[in-house]
Amino acid sequence: QVQLVESGGGLVQPGESLRLSCAASRSIFTINIKGWYRQAPGKQRELVATITSGGSTNYADSVKGRFTISRDNAKNTVYLQMNSLKPEDTAVYYCNAESRSTRYPGDYWGQGTQVTVSS
Repeated sequence: QVQLVESGGGLVQPGESLRLSCAASRSIFTINIKGWYRQAPGKQRELVATITSGGSTNYADSVKGRFTISRDNAKNTVYLQMNSLKPEDTAVYYCNAESRSTRYPGDYWGQGTQVTVSS
């Protein structure tokens, strides 16, 4: 079975930081975590950042210079360090992964973690 467990969300004030984690239930050889997306109320889910298994990264323009995506392949965990948070970063954040499992192939999403930025 493919499971993605997210953690690290919460309520912070503008300018503060949070670190999100997404841990996969199996090794990187079976589950490749590809990145983070977010969905604000009334809006479509949007890309935040992606990372390849080799560590190459890509960011949405709105988070460049403030967010950093990284991974620990040994733990098959991907992190999203979010600095200088703004109210417009408020959303549910989801990690996305591809499963190479022959029994459970395809694209998977985590359960989501709420990030709220408010004074």
